[in-house]
Amino acid sequence: MQQIALPPPLHDLQREGLAWREAGPTSPTPDQPATPILFLHGLGGSRIAWDAQLLDLGRDTRCIAWDMPGYGQSDPLVPLTFAGIAQQATRLLDILEIERAHVVGLSFGGQQALYFALNHPERLNRLVLADTSAEFGGDGTDVEEWKQLRLAPLDAGRSPADLAEDIIDSITGPGFGGPQRLQAIAAFKRISSSGLRAAVHCLPSNQARGRLGEIKAPTMVVVGELDDETPVAYSEVLRHEIAGASLRVLSNIAHLTPSEDPVAFNRILREFLV
Repeated sequence: MQQIALPPPLHDLQREGLAWREAGPTSPTPDQPATPILFLHGLGGSRIAWDAQLLDLGRDTRCIAWDMPGYGQSDPLVPLTFAGIAQQATRLLDILEIERAHVVGLSFGGQQALYFALNHPERLNRLVLADTSAEFGGDGTDVEEWKQLRLAPLDAGRSPADLAEDIIDSITGPGFGGPQRLQAIAAFKRISSSGLRAAVHCLPSNQARGRLGEIKAPTMVVVGELDDETPVAYSEVLRHEIAGASLRVLSNIAHLTPSEDPVAFNRILREFLV
């Protein structure tokens, strides 16, 4: 009778100002993949947003999901910049004694993954970009209007925890519910007001498009068919301008592909990374 591997335990760790959650074997064996996976969450997430991936892929692969600087239990980075975030990600790999990793980034985390790939290519094996973009303002979005829309509730005294449910529901598909929705909301609620403010100011500085040709790592782009935050057209740019990149469009879901359809998303990761 075939044995079914049990979900791995999740370990919450903190060291040198960085906090993360991980699952899976910490040392490679002949039967285990040698390359760990580093997960970078979005603007409205934190390390627990990736639990569906850690509980699945962590059965046989070391998986690490961080709180980005200023989020969750990680110390802030002042000023918060994409280059600085990418440097902190490499510092986490140093702490974990990991030479090279696969990197999976969602939305704002996907933008961070681009800068990781561009600035630290020697630390990257394969790259997965989910529901993200290569530049801000390519569709004509005004930077100050975009910032004001997201900062106004904070200026009015509301916290990220107050905003979590409405925002998660606004960026996900109509069928999103159950434990995955609750987990996404819980991940958002772990954000501090100062962390969210810093991220809102940082995100519009994303201008990686002119450098996409520098990325040499094998790359997979994933996007939800109904994603209005970073539409399929944004993913098409990434697919066309990163040499050899492939694109997967997941049907009937929107901006949070890892949470909205974790079965399909995890299958794609297994096919591409493991």
